[in-house]
Amino acid sequence: MSPRLPALPSLDALIGGFDRGLRTLAGVASSGRPVPGAGIPDAEMSDAERLHAAGLMRVNHTGEVCAQALYAAQALVARDPAIRGQFAQAAREEEEHLAWTGSRLEELGSRASLLNPLWYAGSFAIGVAAGVAGDAVNLGFVVETERQVEEHLTGHMEKLPPHDARSRAIVEQMRDDEARHGAMALAAGGAPLPFPVRGLMRVAADVMRAVAYRV
Repeated sequence: MSPRLPALPSLDALIGGFDRGLRTLAGVASSGRPVPGAGIPDAEMSDAERLHAAGLMRVNHTGEVCAQALYAAQALVARDPAIRGQFAQAAREEEEHLAWTGSRLEELGSRASLLNPLWYAGSFAIGVAAGVAGDAVNLGFVVETERQVEEHLTGHMEKLPPHDARSRAIVEQMRDDEARHGAMALAAGGAPLPFPVRGLMRVAADVMRAVAYRV
C-alpha cells in the first residue's frame, strides 16, 4: 500500500498561514493569559545585567518566532485533521509566549532580533519537510524540538540575573508549556528521530541562539 500523501492545503489555510506569518514578523501577538510575573516589581539591575537579560529574552522571543513558523508549516501539511488541530492549539499557546517575551523586551529597553524574517523562513521550510515525511515524523519532530527547548529554557533560568524575577517567571511558564506540548506530541504517536537529525537540530538551534543574543 502506497504511503498516504499530505492533502493540498485549502486556500483558507494558506491565507491563514500567510496572515500568521505577517502578524508574527510585525510583532502582533496576543495572550489570553496574563503575562507571568506581571505583578512582580521590576528589580534594579546594572546596565550589564539588563543587557544580558535582554539578550536572553531576545533569544527566547526568536525561538517563539521559529515556533510559529514550525507549527504553521507542520499544520499545513499534516495528514490527520486531529493532528492539524493539535498543532493549531499549540501555535496559539506559543503566540502567548511570543507576546510575553516581546513585552519583556520592551520593559528591558531592547528589541527583537533583526533577523527574525530569516529565522521564520528557515523554520517554515523545516516544518514543511518534517510534515511531508509523515505524521509520525511530524510529531516526533515536535517531541524533540520541545525537549531541546525545555532544556534550553532551564539553562536560561540559571543564566538570568538572579534578581530578575519578572523574566524568570515568563521563562518558567514557557518551559512548563513546552514540556506539555512535547508530551502531547509523544502521546499522539511521535516517532523517535535518528541521532543525526537530533544533532543537526541542536547545531541549528545553537547557531540561532548565538546570533539572536546579539543581533
